[in-house]
Amino acid sequence: MGNLWVEMDDNADKMDTADATPLEDPGGGSPFHNPKPDYTRPLLEISKEDRKRVLGRLCFLYGEPVADAYMPELERILEVYHAHKTEALIQEDKGFDPEERFTQEDVILITYGDLLRGKGSTPLADLAEFCDTYLGGTINTLHLLPFFPYSSDRGFSVTDFETVDPNLGTWADIEDLEGRYRLMFDGVFNHVSSESRWFQEFLNGNPYYWGFFIHFVTPDELSPEARKKIFRPRTSDILSEFQSITGPMHVWTTFSKDQIDLNYTNPDVLMRVMEILLFYVRKGAGIIRLDAVTYLWTAPGTQCVSLAQTHEIVKLFRDVLNIVAPGVALITETNVPHKENVSYFGDGHDEAHMVYNFALPPLVLHTFYTEDVTALSRWAGGLEFVSDETTFFNFLDSHDGIGVMAVRGILTDEEIAFIIRRAEEHGGYVSYKTGRDGTEVPYEINITWFSALNREDGDDDIAFQVKRFVASRIIALVLRGVPGIYLHSLMGTRNDIEAVLATRSNRDINRTVIDAGAVIETLKDPLSKFSRISRELGRLIVIRTKHRAFHPAGTQRVLSISRSVFSVIRRSPEEDRFILALINVTRGVTHLEIPLSQIGTDEAGWCDLVSGMEWMAENETLFITLQPYDVIWLEPFGRSKKAQAMASKRA
Repeated sequence: MGNLWVEMDDNADKMDTADATPLEDPGGGSPFHNPKPDYTRPLLEISKEDRKRVLGRLCFLYGEPVADAYMPELERILEVYHAHKTEALIQEDKGFDPEERFTQEDVILITYGDLLRGKGSTPLADLAEFCDTYLGGTINTLHLLPFFPYSSDRGFSVTDFETVDPNLGTWADIEDLEGRYRLMFDGVFNHVSSESRWFQEFLNGNPYYWGFFIHFVTPDELSPEARKKIFRPRTSDILSEFQSITGPMHVWTTFSKDQIDLNYTNPDVLMRVMEILLFYVRKGAGIIRLDAVTYLWTAPGTQCVSLAQTHEIVKLFRDVLNIVAPGVALITETNVPHKENVSYFGDGHDEAHMVYNFALPPLVLHTFYTEDVTALSRWAGGLEFVSDETTFFNFLDSHDGIGVMAVRGILTDEEIAFIIRRAEEHGGYVSYKTGRDGTEVPYEINITWFSALNREDGDDDIAFQVKRFVASRIIALVLRGVPGIYLHSLMGTRNDIEAVLATRSNRDINRTVIDAGAVIETLKDPLSKFSRISRELGRLIVIRTKHRAFHPAGTQRVLSISRSVFSVIRRSPEEDRFILALINVTRGVTHLEIPLSQIGTDEAGWCDLVSGMEWMAENETLFITLQPYDVIWLEPFGRSKKAQAMASKRA
C-alpha cells in the first residue's frame, strides 16, 4: 500500500491603548475585504438597540464607569473592521438569512495545515490541491487547526495571532482557500504562548501588559481552599514560575507552563482580542472556533469554569458579529458534561451558533462496543434544540481525543470504564485530569477512530472493518446538526504508537503527518482501505448533501425499533420531505418489522437512497432485513395525502 507517513520535519478603571499595536493586513486581501480600510465611505452606524446591548454586557463585566470608558474603543474597532468590507459584502450581509447559515450541504473537514505533505509550494497549497482534486462534492468547509507560529501543543501555544506559520504558508494561501471553501479558524483566546510578545512584555515590566495575566509574587497567595475549588482539565500545577524584571512571578496556567492564561478582568485584554476576532473575519474566517472557552474568565475562589462572565463574553462576540459580520458563526469547544456544554447556546439567539456535541463520540463507541443502541437512542431522543439558528457540531474524533466528560450523567461510571477498557485493548491511551477530590480521573481517550472500531489483531477482513467503520461515521451524518470528520478518519488511519513513545504525548497517536503522494497512490487501488473508505463514505456524504431532510434546521425523531439498529426520522424544515435512517450497529443480520404508524405516515412505497432498492409495506408494515453494519436511508417514492395537501397549500 505504500508508506503514508513522513517525519515531522490592575488598572481596569482606566483605558490606555498607547501600547496597543494595530493589526496590519500583510498584503493581499480576501475576495470580500479590502486590504486597507476605506474611510471615504460613511462610517458604521450602530443602532441604539445594539449599542445598548453591547454596553450592557460591558457593564456586567466591568461596571458602568469602566464600560462607559471603553465603549468608544470598542466602537472604533467595529468601525475599522466595517471600513474593510467591500460594498458587495455589505449588501450580501443585509440579505443574510440566519436560518440558512448551515444547510444539509455543510460537511466540515478538520485538519492541521500541514497534516498532508506533498510536493507543492507550501503545505497549505498541498492541502488545497488534495481537497480540490479528491474531496469535491463531499467537503465544503475546512477547519484549519491553528496555523499560527507556536511554541508547543501542536499549534495551541500561539506566539503571534496575526501571522501564518511560515512552515505552513502565507495569508495568500489562506485567502486562496477562502475562495472555494468556508473556513473555520481557531480563536485560541484563552491563553498565549510564554514566548509571545504580550507575555514577554509582561516579564519586561511593560505597564500596559502588567494586567494581561493573572500573577502572584508567591504561590502561597493562592490559598489551598481556592486551589481546591478550581476545576482542572490537567494534572499540572495551576501556577507556573517565571523570572520577570521585578523578580519571580507565579502566573496562572490552566493547561501547561507554556500556555499563559489571559486576564479578562482587564478590559484591555478584551479589546485586543476583539481586534483579533475581526481580523480573522477579514482574513477569511466564516466560522470561529472558541478554543477552551470554558476557562476564559478566571476568578480565584470559584471553580474558574463556565463562569457567568465567560458566557457574557461569548454573547458579546456574538453581538459584535451580528452588527458587522452576521454571516460569521461562533462555535464553542467546551469538553464538559452535556448540560453545561449546551448552556453555550444561550437562549438560542444570543450566544454560540454551534457547540461541539462532545457526548456523541463516547456514546457511539459504547453503541458499537455493546452492539446496543439503547443508551444512544435515549440520549439522542432527548436532545433539545433551542432555536433554528443554532445546531450541534456532530464529530466523532479530532486532533485531540475522545472526551469522556460529556457522558458523565448519561452513562454510568461502569459503562464509561468499559469504553475506556475496550479502547485500551484496541491500542489507545487515556489522559487524566485532577478530580474535585484531588485524584486523577479519566479525561479523554487517545486513539484513532479506525483503531477504536477495529483491533489491530482482529480476524475481520478489511472490507468488514471498513463497513463497521463507515456505519459508525454515518451516525454523525444522520443526527440533526453539522457533521465534521478529521482528516485521519477520512483515511482510516491506525494508531501511531511510535509517535507517542517518541514524544510522550498521548495525543500524537492521531496527529501523524501524511505523505500526499502515497495517499494518492493508495487511492488507485480499489481494494485498499483508504480507497474503500473514500468510495463508501464519500458516496453517502454526497447523498446527504442533496436531501433537505438532513437540513440542520429540520427535525429529528429517534425511534425505538430494535436494540441492534439506530433509527431516526429526519424531516426538512418545511416538513415536506422525510427520510427514515436505519443503521445496524451489530455484526449480525437483523430483521425489522416497522409499523407505518410508528413512522407516522401512510406511505407504502419506499426507496433506499443508499442501495437504490425499493420496499413496499405489507399490511401497513415495513419488513426490512439489514446485513451486518448496513446503512439504509428510506425515502417514500410517493407522497402521502398529508404531504400532497401541504404542497398544494404552498402552491
